Amino acid sequence: MKKEVGLLAFLLMLSLVVVGVQIKRQLDNGASLSELKTPQFITARNLSNTANIIGQYGVFSIGVGLIIITGGIDLSIGSMCALAGVVLSIALTRWNWPWPVAALSVILVTMLLGYAHGLLVTRMSLQPFIVTLCGLLLYRGIARFIADDATQGFGSASDFTTLRFLASGQLAGIPMTFILLVVIAAIAWVALHRSVYGRYLLAVGRNEEAARFSGINTRRIITSAYVIGAMLTGIAAIMIALYTNQVTPSLHGNFYELWGIAAAVLGGCSLRGGEGSIIGIILGTMILQVLPNVVILLGIPSSLDFAVLGAVLLIGVLADEMLKRRARKKLMQQRQ
Repeated sequence: MKKEVGLLAFLLMLSLVVVGVQIKRQLDNGASLSELKTPQFITARNLSNTANIIGQYGVFSIGVGLIIITGGIDLSIGSMCALAGVVLSIALTRWNWPWPVAALSVILVTMLLGYAHGLLVTRMSLQPFIVTLCGLLLYRGIARFIADDATQGFGSASDFTTLRFLASGQLAGIPMTFILLVVIAAIAWVALHRSVYGRYLLAVGRNEEAARFSGINTRRIITSAYVIGAMLTGIAAIMIALYTNQVTPSLHGNFYELWGIAAAVLGGCSLRGGEGSIIGIILGTMILQVLPNVVILLGIPSSLDFAVLGAVLLIGVLADEMLKRRARKKLMQQRQ
C-alpha cells in the first residue's frame, strides 16, 4: 500500500507543478490575479482527452500486469491490437456483421491467441519472451497480409453507433473508455486481492515449483493469465481502433507492449513475478500518460518525450529496489 500512496503522491505533485508553472507564466505575462485563466492542464477538454487515453492503455496494462505477476511477459500486445483492429474493420465494413458479433469475435480471436501463448509456455516449456516475440512478428505480418498492407477504416459507423459510443463516447462528460477501465479494474482488484485465484496467481509467480507441490495447477493458472491478458488486449484494441477510426496495419499499436510493461513495472509489478497490484498498475498508467502531456504543456521539446519517460521509469524502479533492499536488511536485523 505504501507504494501506491507514493505513486499517487508523485502524480499529484507532478500535476501541481504543471499547474503552478502555467499560472506563473500568466503572471509573468502581466496578467493580474483576477485575470488568471484556468491552466490548460486542468481544462475539461485536456482532462477528458487524458482520461480517454488512460482508459485505453489502462485496460491492456492490467492484462500485462497479470501476466508479469506469474513471472511471464507479453511482447505481442501491439501486434495483437493491429490484428484485432484490422479484423474488426473488415467484419463491420466488408462482411457487414452485426456489431455485437464482430466485437465478440475479435475478443475471442485474441483470447485464442493468448491461450496458444499459455500452452506454448506451460506445455512446451518455451520462454514467454520468445513465444510472445514470435507473436509480435507473426500477428503484425498477418494483419498486413489480410489488409493488403492498406489502411482500414470504419466510415461513418452508421450501422454500429452503439459500439462507437461504448468505445469512444462520453457519459456525463466522462469518457466511456475510462468508465470501462474503472469497471475492469474493480473486477481485477477483487480477483487478484480478494479471491483464491489471485492468491494462486501470486503464489505461482513467487515460486512455481513450490506452488505446484502445494497442489496448485500451475499450468492452468499461467495459461489463464495469458488468456485474460489477451482478452483485455482485445477489448482495448476495439476502443483504440474506433477512437482513431482507422487502422494502419504496419504502424497501429507500435510500442503498446512497452507502454503496458512500463505501466505495470512502474506500478509495482516485479518482473521476477509474485508481486503487483491493480491500483499500482492504474497509477503507473496515469503517470506515463500524464508525463507526455506535461512535456508538451511545459514547452519541453517533443523529441525528449521518450527520454523523460525512460528517466522517470528508471528512477521509479531504482527507488523501488532500494526500498526493497532496505526492508530485507531490516528484516534480517530483526531476526538476528
